[in-house]
Amino acid sequence: MTPESDAPITESEALTDDIRVSVRACYSAVRSDPARSHWFFLYTIRIRNEGTQTVQLTDRHWIIVDGTGDTQEVRGEGVVGEQPVLDPGEQYEYTSGCPLSTPFGSMAGSYRMQRGDGTVLEVEIPLFELVQPRGIH
Repeated sequence: MTPESDAPITESEALTDDIRVSVRACYSAVRSDPARSHWFFLYTIRIRNEGTQTVQLTDRHWIIVDGTGDTQEVRGEGVVGEQPVLDPGEQYEYTSGCPLSTPFGSMAGSYRMQRGDGTVLEVEIPLFELVQPRGIH
């Protein structure tokens, strides 16, 4: 993800049970149309297995809040059509996007992962801000 022009990048990171989730997000002017109340944000997530067991990402759960406090929950299998398997020391990275009807908001959530021994864990996706440059909030 490369920010467009002067779009600020927001970042956050969380560690849950040896799984590190790092997020970088920025505003996408080329995919936005503020005159029609449409703002689009890109985010890149890196998931790193810092543990000793193989894990597989099976599901995601997002909580998306816009600038008016309107909240959406999104649940689904995998991420960007994949259910990546991460051996110890491996990482997986993907980029996706989120439309909002306001120039700012936030996202947070969790990934459900399964270890090689069959145990299931919920891994935190840390809260990150979605902010249009020069937006008032």
